[in-house]
Amino acid sequence: MTLLSTPAVSVRDLRKSFGSLEVLRGISLDAAEGQVISILGSSGSGKSTMLRCINMLETPDAGEIAIGGEVIALRKGRHGRTEPVDRGQVDRIRSRVAMVFQSFNLWSHLTVLENVIEAPVHVQKRPRAECIAEAEALLTRVGIVDKRNHYPAHLSGGQQQRAAIARALAMKPKLMLFDEPTSALDPELVGEVLRVMRSLAEEGRTMLVVTHEMGFARDVSSRVVFLHKGVVEEDGPPGEVFSSPTSPRFRQFISEHR
Repeated sequence: MTLLSTPAVSVRDLRKSFGSLEVLRGISLDAAEGQVISILGSSGSGKSTMLRCINMLETPDAGEIAIGGEVIALRKGRHGRTEPVDRGQVDRIRSRVAMVFQSFNLWSHLTVLENVIEAPVHVQKRPRAECIAEAEALLTRVGIVDKRNHYPAHLSGGQQQRAAIARALAMKPKLMLFDEPTSALDPELVGEVLRVMRSLAEEGRTMLVVTHEMGFARDVSSRVVFLHKGVVEEDGPPGEVFSSPTSPRFRQFISEHR
């Protein structure tokens, strides 16, 4: 008998509204360890909100999120709003999940190296010398170790995003979330970031990637999920969903992004 492993992340019937606007309308999704799931969809389809809920940057109104089999406990608080039962649990789970943002979100007053070691030293309480050695190895890996003593303002967008990826990796995450990591970049800088992301996929990282890069979704993903108006419209292996989409909306989306 084959034992099924616990998903790296499991989302069940996730719902989120902002005022009267219902952004997520019952999304369910599982990612096994080592899977790369590309999340596609038009602007406003709920992609970024879903990632922010998984990382508890937004609190869902309803549904269940489990990271590595541990369900994040939520309850109805004051005024009927949902809130975490245990903020310590959220902090512990979040330490296993790294998020790379569209706008880099580097600390402008810190050098690249200081950005990368900040959380390992101050959050994980690891020895500074050990964190510096690991940070330099990560910066070498993403190709910007020569920029380690520069401030973010002195880097190109592609270099800033690679620094952000190194900073995420420094936390030794079990799950990586990428929220349109190349959309703020000039076209000639997109490739250098995608190369780093491909190498992460090749080493078996579990990744959820919100992206408009069709080539990445087609060539690198284990699965492609297409969101439309807060629901999953298409979900399957890239070869299958790109060649024979069942959703007319996804068919239209593909034709618009060729």
